[in-house]
Amino acid sequence: MNSQVVARSNSVFTPAFHTYHSIAIQRGEGCQILDQDGKSYLDCASGLAVLNIGHNHPRVMERVSQQMANFVHTGGVFLNEVTVEAAELLTTITPTGMDMLFFSNSGAEAVEGAIKLARHVTGRQGIIAFSGAFHGRTLGALSLTSSNCRYRERYPPLLPSVYHAPYPFCHHCLFGCRTSNCTLTCLNYLEDMLRHSITPTEVAAIIIEPILGEGGYSPAPSPFLTGLRQLCDKYGILLIFDEVQSGMGRSGEWFAAQGYDVTPDILTVAKGIASGFPLSAVVSRRELMEKWPTWAHGTTFGGNPVSCAAAIATMETIRDRHLLPRCRQLGNTTMERLRALQKQHPLISDVRGRGLMIGIELTQPDGTPASAACDRILHECLEHGLIIINCGAERNIIRFIPPLTISDVELDQALRIMGEALESVL
Repeated sequence: MNSQVVARSNSVFTPAFHTYHSIAIQRGEGCQILDQDGKSYLDCASGLAVLNIGHNHPRVMERVSQQMANFVHTGGVFLNEVTVEAAELLTTITPTGMDMLFFSNSGAEAVEGAIKLARHVTGRQGIIAFSGAFHGRTLGALSLTSSNCRYRERYPPLLPSVYHAPYPFCHHCLFGCRTSNCTLTCLNYLEDMLRHSITPTEVAAIIIEPILGEGGYSPAPSPFLTGLRQLCDKYGILLIFDEVQSGMGRSGEWFAAQGYDVTPDILTVAKGIASGFPLSAVVSRRELMEKWPTWAHGTTFGGNPVSCAAAIATMETIRDRHLLPRCRQLGNTTMERLRALQKQHPLISDVRGRGLMIGIELTQPDGTPASAACDRILHECLEHGLIIINCGAERNIIRFIPPLTISDVELDQALRIMGEALESVL
């Protein structure tokens, strides 16, 4: 059955419509999925960090079913209570002072909205992003994305007045520093950009993933984000945190910003917000949002009531089941297990992350990316019932992103399969 679905998909979908694994799901529940051939898997990819409370969560399904029995769409023609309730609940968990939002459908849309908001309220045009970042694939978001040059191939000219600075990727520091001797040269580089590339009075915003996502699963150092906040304050530049992947409990806090104790001016939210239903948000302070007038932005499907019902149930589940401390606990356990594996396997050059957003980097003895080995490990894991995916420009970084609801037994099983897969490729 899997092969039949794959063959049918190949006949109707462009190759741009890509999946990591050639299996077809029949049913999902919690951390488990069943494919069309009846084989079960542990899903530790969580639909690309979307299913933070797992597949088909009963509380989400119940709330969605109730909403679907009433109505499924408003299209901005009139209000509905469930969309308002979702917005109210979201602004109770975002960083302090971020109390007004705009709903849209996807992470890329949220990034587009954040760029528009920043440019509109500041009257400036410049945007500074970071190398290795992934902010989406629509043309505006793609102008900020630099996790892989292939994503930008044949699409220029892109959005003008976009500049890129080095991401503070400690394992691959462009300035030769390591955590033990970091001089924050990467932050000084930004100051240099503001002297030589674009004047600060022309910069609307600096956008950053506090935990680098598709580009390598690397948390930014806390002093860097603190210094970035100070830099933005110094020059009147808006700071945007793209928390499309790191948000909604994935890092062990509602948002990684809260773990860093750094509050951005604008926050983008998507992926884990609605357990697989399309929803995203641009969140900011009221004083900024109220400068964004009615005609300045819009949406037809953003804030869909069914998606908002799913979002309410998702947020309530994370809150009521105390999944944030659980995520931190599981993250610590996982990091300990993976670092023990690192000592046994020289192929693992680094283990990093926060909460259940963990990257395992694989490198050959000569320091080159172990991309082929990473592919084999993913295949071995799939053969033995574990779904994981990779990232990084060379696709040599395993990202481990199970649902926050994964059980201790399931986590142990997943890490055991991964360890056995590592043994098999040596």
